[in-house]
Amino acid sequence: MKSFKIGNIEIKLPIIQGGMGVGISLSGLASAVANEGGIGVISCAGIGLLYSSSSGNYNEKCIQGLRQEIRKAKEKTSGIIGINIMVALSNYQDMVKTAIEENADVIFSGAGLPLDLPAYLPENSQTKLVPIVSSSRAAKIICEKWLANYNYLPDAIVVEGPKAGGHLGFKKDQIENDLFSLEKLIPEVVEIVNEYKKSKNIPVIAAGGIATGDDISKFIELGASGVQMGSIFVPTEECDASLIFKEVYINSSEKDIMIIESPVGMPGRAIGGKFIENVRNGIEKPLNCPFHCIKTCDYKKSPYCIIKALYNAAKGNMEKGYAFAGANAFLSEKISSVKEVIELLKAEFILATHKIV
Repeated sequence: MKSFKIGNIEIKLPIIQGGMGVGISLSGLASAVANEGGIGVISCAGIGLLYSSSSGNYNEKCIQGLRQEIRKAKEKTSGIIGINIMVALSNYQDMVKTAIEENADVIFSGAGLPLDLPAYLPENSQTKLVPIVSSSRAAKIICEKWLANYNYLPDAIVVEGPKAGGHLGFKKDQIENDLFSLEKLIPEVVEIVNEYKKSKNIPVIAAGGIATGDDISKFIELGASGVQMGSIFVPTEECDASLIFKEVYINSSEKDIMIIESPVGMPGRAIGGKFIENVRNGIEKPLNCPFHCIKTCDYKKSPYCIIKALYNAAKGNMEKGYAFAGANAFLSEKISSVKEVIELLKAEFILATHKIV
């Protein structure tokens, strides 16, 4: 696998570990992936719940939690650490500022268009800005807005297709439509970034449903510089989730992975279970909203509190939560180390490359 650069940062292993919240990818998983030469990513979604003993209100706990996770990761690795910050978060601005203050190497931002992200970047900051998009149109809009308003172009672009886990940037009827497949999206976004290549090299990173070295080879052939992978790193020793959460992945089959309606107003992909059944039966309605973690969420209309559900699942309480997962999460068979996962991917990639040749 060839290295590539995001700005002046060399990514020796062209694998970005996807940011998974609440509490799935923190300093443990992120540092392990970074130590293998990829980019390890901390998800800041709901991080205040994980630092409930910290002082202050929920937002202040989130700030303290993100600071601590970045510092813990940097103690464990000299590799590259990124932060995943959803635009939909009500504390988006504070999370971005905190990540930059703590000298995070990269900010990945999706779940909405991060149109003002460069506004938070002080002069001389080394933090790279990477939007996550689901269409070439979104990539074009971000490039145009950033260039016009901030004289800044993305340092890379993650293209997340409809096979991703968690919230999807697609309408329900687009998810199985080949016109919106990642295989179609990658060349389209590569064409967009090539319009700006005289000003800046913008690597394109493929994401969503990528599970094997063969997949990596395919998307690099289509023009991607690297890939983002999330689900494959959940059943690892270093993943920050509970053992019970990891076992949900290992014990799942293809038919268990489904599209659900999220309180955020977007379709999501998750592993089915009792909690999702209860939601469908209307018995998980939230009584209040102590966090207001998502800008668009109205607890009075919401079928359940998503941040609590994801937190409960990460801690192993699957009766009161569920696991977001990519379309190929069911392929996991055992708990391995991050190193073992990456060695297998490398071997598969070499075999796939020889087939292409």
